[in-house]
Amino acid sequence: MKRRNLLLALAAAGLDLNAQEPSTGSLYIPKPHLVEDRKFLFDFMDEFAFGDLVTASPGIRITHIPTVLDRTAGPYGTVFGHISRQNLQSKCFDGREAAVIVFRGPQSYISPTWYNKPEAVPTWNFAVVHATGRLKPIADPSALHALLARLISKFEGPQSSYDFGKLPASYINGMLGGIIGFEMQIELLEGKCKLGQERSEADKQAILKNLQTAKPARSIYDFTADFYKRG
Repeated sequence: MKRRNLLLALAAAGLDLNAQEPSTGSLYIPKPHLVEDRKFLFDFMDEFAFGDLVTASPGIRITHIPTVLDRTAGPYGTVFGHISRQNLQSKCFDGREAAVIVFRGPQSYISPTWYNKPEAVPTWNFAVVHATGRLKPIADPSALHALLARLISKFEGPQSSYDFGKLPASYINGMLGGIIGFEMQIELLEGKCKLGQERSEADKQAILKNLQTAKPARSIYDFTADFYKRG
């Protein structure tokens, strides 16, 4: 009987999701999970600025990079970043090839035991933003230098004693020669927050309560320390 109930629940979930309007972008977003608030999406991209740069020509390539967002450049903002000149993905920086940058937020497994009613299946809650546009190269040394300064300022923070401008020119020029920057004016901005917001108030409160005590993911410190021990 339990197996039958599980199959029925899965079928019902499938029918419910299939009833949603299909997405025209890079991301499938059921209506309850769609986020269109521009400020929320921009704040999300600023907070979770380490993105996945995805291109598909001539083959699929993904590079994981820090980014910086200019909210005022273009109708949906513009994303800036850089990659190694040796990276084959740099061939897509021609102003014509479409790309998607994925910004990933927090995520967690959600147990059906947390809900008010037992007729439920496990799921995974998460939040993401996809920015789609065309990549244009930033190769001019002065423009590339300004981009690096902007990225460093964002992630070092105002209290940092690090001064990028005081590094020797010979060192900076050598570094600039090894990278290529890009700008991507956003043509499509998609936000998806699958956080159980469509569930009952009791279920939402139960999700919050259990997330407080759920086993957290390993921190970068713990992961790095364990990795170093591999020898």
